Amino acid sequence: MGKPESNSDLERLYHETGWTLRQFVQAVNRVGTEQGTPLKYREPSAHQWLRGHMPKEPVRPVIVEALARRLGRPISHTETGFPPPSNQSNDRPSTVEGVIDLGRQDMDPSRRGILGASLFSVAVTVPEWPDVVGRMEAAQTGQTQRIGMSEVDMVIAMTERISELDDQFGGRHARPMAAAFLVNTVAPYLRSDASESVRQAMMSAVSDLCYLTGYMAVDEGVQGLAQKYYLKALELAGAAQDHLTYCTTLRGMSVQAVDLRHGREAMRLADAAAAASPHAGPRMRAFLAGQQAHASAQIGDRNNALTYLREAEVAMEKAESQEKAFGSYDPAALNYHTSQVRHELGDVNGAVEAMQQSDRLRYDVYRRTRVKERAILAERQFGIGHLEAACATWHLALDDYPLVQSGRADQHIQTMFGLIRPYTKNHAARELYERARLVTPASLMA
Repeated sequence: MGKPESNSDLERLYHETGWTLRQFVQAVNRVGTEQGTPLKYREPSAHQWLRGHMPKEPVRPVIVEALARRLGRPISHTETGFPPPSNQSNDRPSTVEGVIDLGRQDMDPSRRGILGASLFSVAVTVPEWPDVVGRMEAAQTGQTQRIGMSEVDMVIAMTERISELDDQFGGRHARPMAAAFLVNTVAPYLRSDASESVRQAMMSAVSDLCYLTGYMAVDEGVQGLAQKYYLKALELAGAAQDHLTYCTTLRGMSVQAVDLRHGREAMRLADAAAAASPHAGPRMRAFLAGQQAHASAQIGDRNNALTYLREAEVAMEKAESQEKAFGSYDPAALNYHTSQVRHELGDVNGAVEAMQQSDRLRYDVYRRTRVKERAILAERQFGIGHLEAACATWHLALDDYPLVQSGRADQHIQTMFGLIRPYTKNHAARELYERARLVTPASLMA
């Protein structure tokens, strides 16, 4: 068998990154870990790729994404000298078809592993408002069904119920329900005859449902899937001329990016959300500025982080003086952002204080959030040497944890085991460890 020719395309991109071979494989391994399939490549593998040895097909998109992140632009398989993915289609589905395909795959248990392995891409093309506003395939005519505002109201009500289930019990079981609802009920509505006002209201309602479904996918840790739902939410929001959901979705995408430590992408998305909402009310402005503050802090921009945080505080004061708004951005959420900003800027004690205030202000119905953020608080208390206080906070998280089906909650409980295991000679740590073993799946204690 002849020796393979060097992959000159991949070599060119590799030299453009400025990486060493070790840095190259570390970046590839990091992307693999993020998508839930940890990789353990070492320098000889990268050397072989450059010399023309073709990586396994599931690894190729991981390499492409690692290069795209480093170079800050979309990279295609062809550009890297790899053949196109075997499942790639040249036909871009319509918005409705895309929603159907996404939901159908998500509700199928046999597809769950494939969807979970889909990549979060920092190079994904995020449509700007002018690109999506009013642009959607025309409604099909001649359908036997004609919808009105009662169907729109039903979609809105169902979305609210699913959101309540997510808040109280996590999204692991609620998301398949949302996906089935999208496929079996909502998609036919999008294809039915309707007046223009009803059609726009329906697209707005479905946009909100896609955003919620994406948010639940983030909670479960299936980041690439979440990104796909978010992009559909943007398309539908634009078609409905719904600025609020469009901006909310961009902000959600920024939250996803900042939590994955893609600070510059998070900043770009947070700024885009703010720019797309020039007439936002004070609560929405606080909502957006809080995220801009977090993203700024993550990229080391201290001055802007503190400026945006103050802007969020002022806007929240104005919003709270006008009316309380249960279920939207509130003082508990703002204190969470304050904690994140302080932590990114190195003020761990201040981060602990703000997270404690957030916990005091949070409504009891947000059980899933309470588990996650109490676990974060405990990790930070542990980080500054307050072992007993951290154990007490973890106990509070465990009070709710058995009732919550959430990937992020699971990750934080797994982190807890790793942190306290070396300290089980301490009475508080040992008591926590023994209690946690009774309520935690064995797979998380390994």
